[in-house]
Amino acid sequence: MTGGGSRATAARDAHDDERYDATPFLPERGGLPAHRRAAADCRGCPLHRYATGTVFGRGPAHARLMLVGEQPGDREDQEGKAFVGPAGRLLSKALREAGIDEEDAYLTNAVKHFKFTEEPTRKRRIHKAPSPREALACRPWLLAELRLVSPAVVVTLGATAGRALLGPSFRVGTDRGVPRPLPAQGPDGGSVDGVRVLPTVHPSAVLRAPDRKQMYEGLVADLRTAAGVLEDTAG
Repeated sequence: MTGGGSRATAARDAHDDERYDATPFLPERGGLPAHRRAAADCRGCPLHRYATGTVFGRGPAHARLMLVGEQPGDREDQEGKAFVGPAGRLLSKALREAGIDEEDAYLTNAVKHFKFTEEPTRKRRIHKAPSPREALACRPWLLAELRLVSPAVVVTLGATAGRALLGPSFRVGTDRGVPRPLPAQGPDGGSVDGVRVLPTVHPSAVLRAPDRKQMYEGLVADLRTAAGVLEDTAG
């Protein structure tokens, strides 16, 4: 980890003349382990300078369900593992209530490095949403995971994940809870034939919501819908 003054600059986007693209860091071949090793050295955008390390996805290599969040949080950045902080614990609870075994799911994020600001007096790192440019730079990793895991259903958690796979017009408030075919992801995205995507809220949004109970119930309902789609696509 760099010094406090340098870490604080993670709140700012880098200069426009810097290159934002993870593509050169992807391995030419290999499965998830090869991609995880390569991602550890990714310098595709400036966020790598401030985060502790890359947080790649976790879960079975050929999971039928993939869940995609926004980016690692403070705890995930420290432990190097996706969805282990407060939002991850809430997601685990929601998955159980929806009848989904988390051990059967692949969990990842649209952006693989933690972006944050700092409160120097309280020595806290506060989540800051990645910019569209940073999310686009990291998208090749997400598309590689999608291609390698080849899930039947993808649940996007929040706006950043939804836009990464459904396009810039995606809005959580109007598009959540309805399964749809995953659109083509471009020439480098691999085949997505037959994959269904279901958007919902990010669990961190539930934690911040004034109507937390109602929002949590909505998350569980959306996950139950995803579980139903999984059953329909089984076999």
